Amino acid sequence: MESISISHFKEAVTTYQPKKDGLPDDLLISRGPQGLSTWYAPFEYINRSAKLVICGITPGWQQANRALVVARDAFAQGCSNSEALQIAKNTASFAGAMRSNLSRMLDRIGMQEYLGVDSCSDLFGARSDLVNYTSALKYPVFKNGTNYSGSNAMVSQPYLWNQSKEYLTEEIAALPKALWLPLGSSSTRVFERLVDENLIDGNRVLFGMPHASGANAERIKYFLGEKPRELLSNKVKPEVIESGYSRLIEKMRLNMLQGSDL
Repeated sequence: MESISISHFKEAVTTYQPKKDGLPDDLLISRGPQGLSTWYAPFEYINRSAKLVICGITPGWQQANRALVVARDAFAQGCSNSEALQIAKNTASFAGAMRSNLSRMLDRIGMQEYLGVDSCSDLFGARSDLVNYTSALKYPVFKNGTNYSGSNAMVSQPYLWNQSKEYLTEEIAALPKALWLPLGSSSTRVFERLVDENLIDGNRVLFGMPHASGANAERIKYFLGEKPRELLSNKVKPEVIESGYSRLIEKMRLNMLQGSDL
């Protein structure tokens, strides 16, 4: 895929006005098979001092809209491309309840100790220098005009896999010692394939954390030890969460022992 940057879309960003039904045509990057399409939003900033990378599936419309509005306003205030990108990404990434859920689950596995902070909530404030936010599909992908929520196609469909591989390997190279936290089963599959293809050291990937979405509240509560096993609904598989938690604790123990030499 041709390299994408805000320079290609700066006019579209500076004149951006939100729509009710998606993004303006001048932000379209490409169209793929089966109703898939990829759109530009300012998410290419990489925090090269990060020790942790939190990776979702793909930015949704609301996240893209927030980033575009923030970048547009930053340009209006005279910010440079790099400044606008940093502001937009830090503002729009994992907003709302997801930040609280992420912070609590990361604290649960001891990430705050690894990073040397009081709580991982600091990652969304004073210690944002320690974290990089990204997605397996860096730019917003829609399916038939609506948010793409991930599927097995992310590792089997060339249109999707090629995007993930290209942009994630770029970020992996830029952050050679960071730990990576994929959120959701689709992002997990992407990282499993990256590990299988020796594109990232599996010791650096934290598999097993429930997605931080508010729609995943019951699984999050069980992961946090806030809901007993016997009160879980049938839709929750406690053994999967327990296994993921155990693997994360062990992975963090190993990384604590080895420090930043991974």
